[in-house]
Amino acid sequence: MSVVPLAPPRIQVILASTRPGRFGEKPAAWLMDRLSTRTDLDAELVDLRDHPLPIFDQPAPPAHTLRDYPNEAIARWGRTVDEADGFIVVTPEYNHGYPASLKNAIDHVFPELNRKPITFVGYGNVGGARAIEQLRLVAVELEMAPLRHAIHILPELMMSAMKANTFTPDLFAPLDGRLDVAAADLAWWANALAAARAESAIGP
Repeated sequence: MSVVPLAPPRIQVILASTRPGRFGEKPAAWLMDRLSTRTDLDAELVDLRDHPLPIFDQPAPPAHTLRDYPNEAIARWGRTVDEADGFIVVTPEYNHGYPASLKNAIDHVFPELNRKPITFVGYGNVGGARAIEQLRLVAVELEMAPLRHAIHILPELMMSAMKANTFTPDLFAPLDGRLDVAAADLAWWANALAAARAESAIGP
C-alpha cells in the first residue's frame, strides 16, 4: 500500500541499458550527483543489470495477476519499483526505439507503477527523443503520469563525454538547468500522486 511520504519523495533513476561499455552510466552519474544536492526528493540509482529477468513469457500479464509472481527474481524487481514515488529512466535509442532490457523489465510489473510520475533522460542521434515518445505511450498504458519535461543528450555532448580523458558530472553541466526544471516537476507530481494514492487506499 502506498502512503504519503513523510520524507521527500523517493525517486528511482533507472539505468535502462545493460550493454557492455554502455554510455548510460555517465548521465546516470550526473543525475545522481545533481539530485543528491536537492532537498525536495531522495534519489536512488536502480541498474537493470542488478535485476536479470527472463524474457517475459507468463501466461497472463501482471495487469491481471498483480503481485502474484512466479519466482523470486521477478518478485524482487516488483518490490524494488514498489518502493518508489516516481522515476527517471535513463535510456538510449536503438533503431528509433528503446532497449529490450527496459521493455522486458516494464512488462514484468504493473500495480507497482500505477499512478506514479515518470520522466526520462535520453541519448542518441536525436537525444533519444523517439525512444522517449514511445515510452510515454507505454507509461500511459501502465496508468502512470508521463511528464512533459525530459532531457535529451545530443551527439555533440555525448561525444565530448565519451572522449574525455576523465569523466566528471560537470561534462553535462549545460543540461543542469533542464534537469532543475524536470526534477522540480517530478517532485511536485510525486508528492501529489502519493497523497492521492494514500487517500484512495484509505477509502470512504
